[in-house]
Amino acid sequence: MARGIKNLVDEGFRISLVETAFFNGKHEIPHIDAPCEIVIPSGLVPFSKREKSFNLGFEDFVCFYENDIEFRSILTDTEKYVNDLKRFKGVITPDVSFYIDAPLAVQIANIYLNRAIGYYLKQNGIYVIPNIRWGDERTYTDKLFGEKIAFLGVDKHSIVSIGTYGQIQSKESKNYFKEGLSAMIKELEPKVVLVYGPMPKSIFEDFIETTRFVQYPDWIKRMKNKI
Repeated sequence: MARGIKNLVDEGFRISLVETAFFNGKHEIPHIDAPCEIVIPSGLVPFSKREKSFNLGFEDFVCFYENDIEFRSILTDTEKYVNDLKRFKGVITPDVSFYIDAPLAVQIANIYLNRAIGYYLKQNGIYVIPNIRWGDERTYTDKLFGEKIAFLGVDKHSIVSIGTYGQIQSKESKNYFKEGLSAMIKELEPKVVLVYGPMPKSIFEDFIETTRFVQYPDWIKRMKNKI
């Protein structure tokens, strides 16, 4: 790798971000305390599009529902973006990609990064909403480890966010998503679930009476319709 280009391995997967954190579970996932009050974002703007939020005002929360390459720098240089992100009402923690066929170690590492970044931003005065993402059944059930790894580091009875944009295209992905959503709701019992992207009835209708869902259009639709 060329000199001057940082990667996650250079600093042990950003352990300096969580020096003062509490950790949950056997895998020691950093814990993000729930906010004192629930704030519903007026809109969500992807990290790479945040400058385009100027015309919309700073009521937006910054999210990371986009290709990982678009927000790689927040993972490697988190400290650099604290003041920039403070311009906005809050931040949804990074939606680091999970692939159903990815090694479990990779899935766990991405859960860790999600919480580590969120913990650090919250410690620096930013309103943080945890993004919850799961991979295969090993991450959202306790059959393998005796704990549901995908939900560690997040308080119950609060607000969380999920993304469906680009995640529910195949029959297999829809099945995994619905199973994981059901497990998340049972485990965390959230008061509010933000949803970035479509909410098909085939996935969500069984849970509508369980919690409050707040849906947001993906960025392309938002710009097209000026929502």
